[in-house]
Amino acid sequence: MSRLLAIRQKLNLTQEELFEKSGVSVRTIQRIEAGTNPKGYTLKALAKGLGISEDELTGKQEAISAKDTKWLKLINLSAFPFMFAPPLNIVVPLLIMFAKKQFNPLTRKIVTIQIVWTLIAVVLVLSVMMLNDWFAIRSKYMMLIPIVWVLVNTFIILINAVTIDRNKVLRIDIGFSII
Repeated sequence: MSRLLAIRQKLNLTQEELFEKSGVSVRTIQRIEAGTNPKGYTLKALAKGLGISEDELTGKQEAISAKDTKWLKLINLSAFPFMFAPPLNIVVPLLIMFAKKQFNPLTRKIVTIQIVWTLIAVVLVLSVMMLNDWFAIRSKYMMLIPIVWVLVNTFIILINAVTIDRNKVLRIDIGFSII
């Protein structure tokens, strides 16, 4: 499936509606959805009509400068000391992201990873409480759940920090952004 088709369907647009928004002919939209890569004016018009960046449409990642890499690493690692207080592992990276105006797709995905992990922590804690209270299941291994959660989160943060430094990409990427 082409990126244009996926984005168009996600936005619930027909080819005709995209033509009206972008000015790119329906036939050209069909050719791009069949596999042709958009270039030049067509790429710009489609991106503008869809309200996305050209890089999102082509699937290319934006070039990350050395300064941005420094902030990416800081935003990623800022969640590390606050893993034991799950809301802070989201708030602190968000504050840094907004304070330093780092709104690129990678910073958004870093914060999204922490949001997802915090939601998982809430579900895990609630399930442990349900097992203990409702079903009277008590086990000395119940505390392994939060310990494993913290260890996996630590692994994700550290692996992403290394790959941000080396390749300027995320090694563990969930493929979407909530922000």
